[in-house]
Amino acid sequence: MTQHRQTSPEHNAKPGSAKPGSAAAKAARGPFSLKYIAKALGPGLITGASDDDPSGIGTYSQAGAQLGYGIGWTMLLTFPLMVAIQEISARVGRVTGHGISGNVCRHYPPWLLVVVVALLFIANTINIAADLAAMADASKLLVGGPAILYVVLFGVTSVAAQIFMDYKRYVAVLKWLTLSLFAYVAALAFAKVSWGEALAGALVPRFTWSADYFTTIVAIFGTTISPYLFFWQASQEAEEQRIDARKHPLIERHYGARQEFSRIRADTVVGMAFSNLIALSIIVTAAATLHAAGKTDIQTSAQAAEALRPIAGPFAEVIFALGIVGTGLLAIPVLGGATAYAVGEAGRWSVGLARKPKEAIAFYSVLALSGAIGIALNFTPINPISALYWSAVVNGVLAIPVMVLLMVMARRKDVMGHFVIGGWLYWLGWLSTGAMALSVIAMGVGLLF
Repeated sequence: MTQHRQTSPEHNAKPGSAKPGSAAAKAARGPFSLKYIAKALGPGLITGASDDDPSGIGTYSQAGAQLGYGIGWTMLLTFPLMVAIQEISARVGRVTGHGISGNVCRHYPPWLLVVVVALLFIANTINIAADLAAMADASKLLVGGPAILYVVLFGVTSVAAQIFMDYKRYVAVLKWLTLSLFAYVAALAFAKVSWGEALAGALVPRFTWSADYFTTIVAIFGTTISPYLFFWQASQEAEEQRIDARKHPLIERHYGARQEFSRIRADTVVGMAFSNLIALSIIVTAAATLHAAGKTDIQTSAQAAEALRPIAGPFAEVIFALGIVGTGLLAIPVLGGATAYAVGEAGRWSVGLARKPKEAIAFYSVLALSGAIGIALNFTPINPISALYWSAVVNGVLAIPVMVLLMVMARRKDVMGHFVIGGWLYWLGWLSTGAMALSVIAMGVGLLF
């Protein structure tokens, strides 16, 4: 665990000070036991699973189709970088009791807050539109019917569930939806995988000096390390603390910090590992089927599902398509929720999915507006999939200042109190920031030349 300042009360607490049978005592006995991890899984698991949204599935499918097994190593590279930046985000939320926007509005100039939140709103809304389009195409493959009908159905259902469902029940539904991603592990059973080549591709980086190769690398970085994930996990940690009468921001009440940080780490590591396992499964499936058959022109996740039918059989197509719908139902609430938290905290409104609609009208209005615009974009001549490219550009550009803000914030004692982040976690966070910056620079060079 990252070491915080020695003056922290956590260092002065007696080892036996936790009450027998309390959650803290149980955590102290075994913070990484299976039972403890199962209970701890929450914001990190949902964040990691939502990272594999339909647009992300399209990116991984395209990567595997174009470049084969040799691109699998990117999943091992991005895993520690994702864990670091997401754990830091979660710690900021848990320590301060505020999400990223809430902390930016308290410690940084207003103009910076407006720029960051506006870009996040635009990028997330376009992403919602693209995900709805992919889910609609997948549903059309499965049962037929007009795609636009599915766009409206999925969009309205996702927004209504966030507004009207009980928070604890809603979070439980999101956790169950993460199981839909195992469809992509199941899809491997229908692919004739060369496991030797797949293992080599995952463990040994292979570079091809071409514009397409580096564009794919940039797309993978932009898909795995996205700003909305930082905002969502930090805000969810603050939300979990708000609805639990036993919890307080750690900066106000230090007791239990070690156990909370252990929980956050377990949650984040499992969530990001799950995310990367699914992404790697998609890449390997596409490499073993589409790339091996010479089908390299895959632009969307729905196209990937359809292309699997003649190669891997109808069951593979169905499994792939069902996974697209399931992960979309998981990702859209996270995208809309991250947007509402960011805007709401920036305005210092009452925020939180645990609040009743009448208690947080402005917060839920932003959530509904983002979802409504996402639905509406599918009725315009704008191609949501093409728009997703520019969303990725915005996300990539936005990620760097947000990550820099997050890293600086994590070291400010007026923000984090005794729990400023240091050690290997801090430097791995900066490494993640640097890697993201290099990917955006590479993307810029690719656009220019």
